[in-house]
Amino acid sequence: MRIKRGNVARKRRNKILSLASGFNGAHSRLFRVANQQVMKALMYSYIGRKQKKRYFRKLWIVRINASVRKFEGLNYSCFINKIKKSNVGLNRKMLSQISILDPIAFKKIIQETVKKTGL
Repeated sequence: MRIKRGNVARKRRNKILSLASGFNGAHSRLFRVANQQVMKALMYSYIGRKQKKRYFRKLWIVRINASVRKFEGLNYSCFINKIKKSNVGLNRKMLSQISILDPIAFKKIIQETVKKTGL
């Protein structure tokens, strides 16, 4: 008696084709091409999850730098050094959000850290 695996093979192919839905042309219709594109897309999504963290950190640093230069004339590295020395428990994400949403409070944070550490 022979073993038939048509059902298993079809399910496997349909799983790949459902992942490829939304791709253009043959990339969403033909299994062999779709399989290659799905593997490539999954690889890019894995890489993208790592890059997203780098991108956001870079964005926060740019925002903090701009705000610190505007209010106090310091640069980013000096400000972060003073933050660390004065034991302020705010990370870059929070500092960036405060600088955008509440510039007055951010200015006070800058003044307090400069006052604590001395300029």
